[in-house]
Amino acid sequence: MRICLFPGTFDPVTLGHVDIINRALPLFDKIVVGIGINTAKAPMFSPEQRVEWIKEIYKDEDRVEGAVYEGLTINYCKKIGANFILRGIRYVSDFEYEKTIADANRTLDKTIETVFLTGEPKYTSVASTIVRDIIRNGGNASPFLPEVVYSSLNK
Repeated sequence: MRICLFPGTFDPVTLGHVDIINRALPLFDKIVVGIGINTAKAPMFSPEQRVEWIKEIYKDEDRVEGAVYEGLTINYCKKIGANFILRGIRYVSDFEYEKTIADANRTLDKTIETVFLTGEPKYTSVASTIVRDIIRNGGNASPFLPEVVYSSLNK
């Protein structure tokens, strides 16, 4: 079974994230959207909220699930039996950063391969950091968010 971990903070889940997941579905039997707990970051939304969004967005797709993990991504891959790590690339600068991480992961475990998908051009400007800024300042973040996420913000 081809199990893939898509690690990130997903704070919040954006249309860019959903684009990568949807385009990765034909490649894998199961995609675990892994919400990594990064102690260096102060998230706007709880890990539980982010998992709930993933569950809601993919309620009709049983091959996608959300999970929260701490520690090394490579260790979490081993725990869930994932042989692939999925990463989305928006810009060339993303690739340089992501390749460094992929190289380190390969050094730690040669059996886990990192797969890069480039984001759709219409989503390249969709960064969670920018979306959080729009939300914080009362702007309309709907063009960047799945309907499920956007409607939950208005509750």
